[in-house]
Amino acid sequence: MAPNTQVDYYEVLGVAREASADQIKSAYRKAALKWHPDRNPDKQDAEHHFREASEAYSVLSDPQKRTIYDRFGHAGLGNRGFDATGFNSSIFEEFQDILGDLLGFDGAFGGGQRRGRGSRGQRGADLRYDLSLTFEEAAAGVTSKIHVARHENCEACNGTGAKPGTGMSTCGTCRGRGQMVFQQGFFSISRTCPACQGAGKVIREACVTCRGQGRIERERTLEVGVPAGVDSGTRLRMTGHGEPGANGGGPGDLYIFLEVKEHPFFERRGADLYATIPISITQASLGAKIKIPTLQAEEYLDIPEGTQSGEIFRKRGKGLPNPHGGRGDLYVNIRVVIPSKVTRDQRRLLDQLGQSLKVENKPAERSSSFFDKVKDIFG
Repeated sequence: MAPNTQVDYYEVLGVAREASADQIKSAYRKAALKWHPDRNPDKQDAEHHFREASEAYSVLSDPQKRTIYDRFGHAGLGNRGFDATGFNSSIFEEFQDILGDLLGFDGAFGGGQRRGRGSRGQRGADLRYDLSLTFEEAAAGVTSKIHVARHENCEACNGTGAKPGTGMSTCGTCRGRGQMVFQQGFFSISRTCPACQGAGKVIREACVTCRGQGRIERERTLEVGVPAGVDSGTRLRMTGHGEPGANGGGPGDLYIFLEVKEHPFFERRGADLYATIPISITQASLGAKIKIPTLQAEEYLDIPEGTQSGEIFRKRGKGLPNPHGGRGDLYVNIRVVIPSKVTRDQRRLLDQLGQSLKVENKPAERSSSFFDKVKDIFG
């Protein structure tokens, strides 16, 4: 459509301005069938009309574009999405594919002049592998060897499925075209040949190694680099290590799903670690310097005088590495351990401590704020 020739889109599809989306879609189907270039090889203006219909549909099927067009006409659309001819050529190709999907056939009108879908290169299937790691392996990162079974092209027949030296013969079903043409109503429909799967050739004698399949199953050993700090559910991709493609198509990918085992001592929350450390009454009361475990080595932690059970101390940078950068922290939860049994000397010393603190035979002091909270919760 030339820039100075601006035909009304509603007139191109033959619908009223208040037409519904379904009516516009139906009108486009009819116009596309009528003016498809493959159905009109002798009409030079067929492609021009087909482009007009596709351009009209690309605007009227889009609610936003249709609103702009209804209010401002072609001037409102400007050059949005259109090339110098006033039409986006990629839309033209897209609608040709849509037309083929709507009609339910491979190829196009005219007896399979175009290459059918069955003969196109097909990408190979993706594969999945589940890899289990210990907590320490996930924290430090590891290179692991995995064994993956996959189908590969048979080396004996070079993936053809034919016995070496016998070659291939023209498919008798489609006569080498790779397509089967059927007459349906006023047009022809082209489908991929079921005998040769669109290749146009069939094997004369099957390869003994792969039994005519062209592929055999092999187990490959691969090295997987697992970055430090990964967690369960992390997915790694190894490009090109999936199943090989068909008809010259590229291979699929291998996806590795990681499962990290829990640690018996540390609790993980993202890149941060949490641990509970018991201390004695004396350490909590008088203060102390204690050793605590980390993923790397033991570290010292200063316990201030009068530390209460449940207090949490933070060791910066002693957590897990973050795969995206940085490192988490280690949070230490202090639990003051009350001895369940005491000796006679220990009891005497505790009695003396109680007398010095003037709490002997007295009820424990209540924290008004704590008991107020309990009262609020339980009424």
